[in-house]
Amino acid sequence: MTRVTGVDQHLRRLAQRAKAVRQEVGKAVVIAAELVAAEAVASITADWISGPDHVPSDPGEPPNADTGRLHGAIAVVRRAELSADVVSAAPYADLEFGTARAAARPYLRPATAKKRRDAVALIVQAVRRGRAVE
Repeated sequence: MTRVTGVDQHLRRLAQRAKAVRQEVGKAVVIAAELVAAEAVASITADWISGPDHVPSDPGEPPNADTGRLHGAIAVVRRAELSADVVSAAPYADLEFGTARAAARPYLRPATAKKRRDAVALIVQAVRRGRAVE
């Protein structure tokens, strides 16, 4: 009969690596969400004109900042170890999808699409860092 040794040690090492990967990926997810939030803010504030000279954006384009409330309310919320959301608590955050009275002026979805490759690269790097833990 063959005797296998070192299984417990190997399982502990795998568990340690798995924990390190989760921690690194969790950090990367938050950083990726922060990149998306920053891109959304940049798209809203690109042509920022307040007051009487303010011109609303065209439907389908990100909102043009006026008061600063929309982009000021954009935040990253960590939901779980490997999950983060980019949210806006502004009363008119629904501009993202539009309403019965206003056409959509998306700012989060385009920001997500624009930063997708950067986010994936961050997560791949995080997995590599976590796997390197001994």
